[in-house]
Amino acid sequence: MRTRSWVCAAVSIWGVVACGCDDSGLGVPDSGIPDLTPAATPAPFGLDSRPTNPGCLAPPRPLGSTTVALSDPFPNLTFSLPTALRQAPGDATHFYLVQKGGTVQRFDNDPAAATKTEFINITTKVNSSPNEAGLLGIAFHPQFATNKQVFLSYTAFSASSAANLRSTVSRFTVQANGLGDPTTEQLVLPPNDTGTVATPNVLDQPFVNHNGGNILFGPDGFLYAGFGDGGSGGDPGNRSQDTALFFGKMLRLDVDTVPAGQRYGIPPTNPFKNGGGAPEIFAYGLRNPWRWSFDRATGELWVGDVGQDLWEEVDLVKVGGNYGWHIREGMHCYPPGATCTQGALIDPIVEYNHTGGASRSITGGYVYRGSAIPSLVGTYIYGDEVNGDLYAIVYDAMGQAQQTLLLNTGFNISSFAEDADGELYLLEYVAGKIHKLVPAGTPPPNTFPQTLSATGCVDPNDATKPAAGLIPYDVNVPLWSDGADKQRWMALPDSGQIHINADGDWDFPIGTVLMKQFSLGGKPIETRLFMHHPDGNWAGYSYEWNDAGTDADLLPAGKAKPVGAQTWTYPSRSDCLECHTAIAGRSLGLETAQLNRDLVYVSTLRISNQLATLDHIGMFDAPLPAPPAMLGAYPAPDAIAAPIDQRARAYLQANCSFCHRPQGTGQGPADLRFATPFNMTNTCNQTPQEGDLGITGAKLIVPGMPDQSLISVRMRALDAKRMPPIATKIVDATGTQLINDFISSLTACP
Repeated sequence: MRTRSWVCAAVSIWGVVACGCDDSGLGVPDSGIPDLTPAATPAPFGLDSRPTNPGCLAPPRPLGSTTVALSDPFPNLTFSLPTALRQAPGDATHFYLVQKGGTVQRFDNDPAAATKTEFINITTKVNSSPNEAGLLGIAFHPQFATNKQVFLSYTAFSASSAANLRSTVSRFTVQANGLGDPTTEQLVLPPNDTGTVATPNVLDQPFVNHNGGNILFGPDGFLYAGFGDGGSGGDPGNRSQDTALFFGKMLRLDVDTVPAGQRYGIPPTNPFKNGGGAPEIFAYGLRNPWRWSFDRATGELWVGDVGQDLWEEVDLVKVGGNYGWHIREGMHCYPPGATCTQGALIDPIVEYNHTGGASRSITGGYVYRGSAIPSLVGTYIYGDEVNGDLYAIVYDAMGQAQQTLLLNTGFNISSFAEDADGELYLLEYVAGKIHKLVPAGTPPPNTFPQTLSATGCVDPNDATKPAAGLIPYDVNVPLWSDGADKQRWMALPDSGQIHINADGDWDFPIGTVLMKQFSLGGKPIETRLFMHHPDGNWAGYSYEWNDAGTDADLLPAGKAKPVGAQTWTYPSRSDCLECHTAIAGRSLGLETAQLNRDLVYVSTLRISNQLATLDHIGMFDAPLPAPPAMLGAYPAPDAIAAPIDQRARAYLQANCSFCHRPQGTGQGPADLRFATPFNMTNTCNQTPQEGDLGITGAKLIVPGMPDQSLISVRMRALDAKRMPPIATKIVDATGTQLINDFISSLTACP
């Protein structure tokens, strides 16, 4: 390793923006420079020409043996952050899609549809700023064909709410032109407009998360509405179990028989109609029933209830039922390790855990009642918003419900929909696409490479070396990976180019493969390939190196393996997409400010700036906007000449911002992107939305107090509270010290 340290020193002599540091913080380049590298020569460009790449190209995604696939039923249409999709009763010729920002779009039920009509626009009424807020639900009255009534569920502005959010359900009337009229709004919920102690169910949200928001008419003709527990973490107000409150509940309302002076009536069989709780309540003990549905054949109410840290659950909800939150999460006492009395609580039908403590979020679906996939008739289909997995509940020989994975969609599933024929649709949140569940047909032979040597991305004679068509790269601020040394390469189709977005993030063409190799103790342990497949989706694959270090085998699922004194975690394919989110641009670390640094190009023995080199060999679809010296570069964690706030913000950019950004999968409003001014990151003296971990006075960042700052505390945790949550079991001592020093340097919030 002495030669590697010398190269790092040499690079520093030649005026590099920042000398890379490996993820152990030992000052060794994290650049893939092998041992015994000869001295390199500084040069304007590291490569003279672009290497040809005949073999390292993303093949079609492996389909496995699943019975289903996804089609694009409306290829000419895209939408903005879709949250719900419906058809009006008795009309199969149109769909109505709800957009988070406050509009509903109507379009023809026709694969050739290329236009959409704004059915209704209530953007001025909707506070859609927080990630989980906005226009969240739509329900057509069962007699819509004659009474033209449509109901919308949204978060309104509320000066009396700590989060400036008031959950609202309103009735609107469709006019003769077929469009909804915002001026016809009649409030249904809240039941009144004064948030006093005497009227606790005004639905002013105490926190920005867990708003629920789905509404549907049940087979009994009543309007059902689901709301979360009010937010934060762990239900600090015990709202879900408090039957005087609407939070954490399923409500059932009669919107047709309305007493004078009221906004709705109470169905006669509601459990608390005659006392003991709010008469609107149908069931309680839910955390955040984001999406739920009725089985059109049986009338049963199926709810996907979002979990806290460890368990997601599917509930079959019945009148008067208590589904446990926050006494327990799934079937497990909450918090973990506590004891609880469970006798009166109703068990979920199935639960699934967060592998490795990862943050996941169930999206409830429908019981399939279509005809296109006979094997699934009567099967409940649902998904996970974060990792894109699509699941079904099947029953074993003993009649026990089991979760089975149908496929990984490769996108964030925001909602499901059912058409008049009982066929199912999925909504892709970030890209704004609609997908339809269809039979897969006979799967093609599985030709996906099962070994690293078969991928075309490594030297066919030596799998430890990259193929000639791969281009090495390095980053200024690496993602923490439990002290592993990492090498990185990119492989693009010969005709493909990189597009640099306005924010400096890079987009890669279909066919791209990004390769990263991890080593511990000088031995390769894992190689990950992140591929942009022909269907437009990205997916990640882990290859585990054999003990001899000669080749690596494709892993079908996640795995944990002892390596020396530590445990190495191989992420599953679903785990990969929890960090490589669509909202973060999928490819992490590949952005201008990360790659604006020098690299030793081993093939030419030159030291050169990566941006200049990539531009010189034609890798970008447009010239760089300025010379590299005039473009931004993230300072490395150990670049002590750089201001500590810049180094800390760069570290958070590399390790946290892919989830913690607007519309990201991270909980709460924190925006940890480097480019966001600190006073707009929603972190300093901000109340955490996922609980205070039992720390008195905890905030996301408390100036001068790292031990009360949850951004620091969660970085040092080794349980389900750990951040980042995926594939890491060791605390980054250098990174946590940097964040602690930054917090300690703050005397006040800006």
